Amino acid sequence: MTTATVRYSDEDLREFKTLIDSKLEKAFLEVRSLKEQMAEVHENNSNGQSGDWTDESSNQSQIELLNNMLSRQQIFIRNLEQALMRIQNKTYGICSATGNLIEKERLRVVPHATKSVEVKNARPMINTGKYATADGLKHNKEEANNEHDDAGLQKDFFENR
Repeated sequence: MTTATVRYSDEDLREFKTLIDSKLEKAFLEVRSLKEQMAEVHENNSNGQSGDWTDESSNQSQIELLNNMLSRQQIFIRNLEQALMRIQNKTYGICSATGNLIEKERLRVVPHATKSVEVKNARPMINTGKYATADGLKHNKEEANNEHDDAGLQKDFFENR
């Protein structure tokens, strides 16, 4: 009788750590660049060169866009740092829902992933009336309920409120 692999090897974890460190370095550079851009827009805005309301509106929109990009980048950094902690704890690459190993290909693309592709896709697709499953789209509740009773129950609960 063979037993399933419970975790990735130390060699695999080192490979993923190198990948995450590289992505972190790029993410920190992006954060610095975004902050510099925001400072430049603030500086240009505080000079009050034109006083034109369209220029001020454009500057405000640019600041808002940069803020959103900065926020997303900071969340990405936090997720990568949490992945590094999972590597240190030797729990990296284990699906939080099933306890099985997440595919290496997925971790190479999304190194901070905590769920396998099957689990990630096995949830109701919001505002579509369809359910994503590992086998593809299910077009009605009955099909999806056969595979994912919890997802169907959740949808029923919110539809009947």
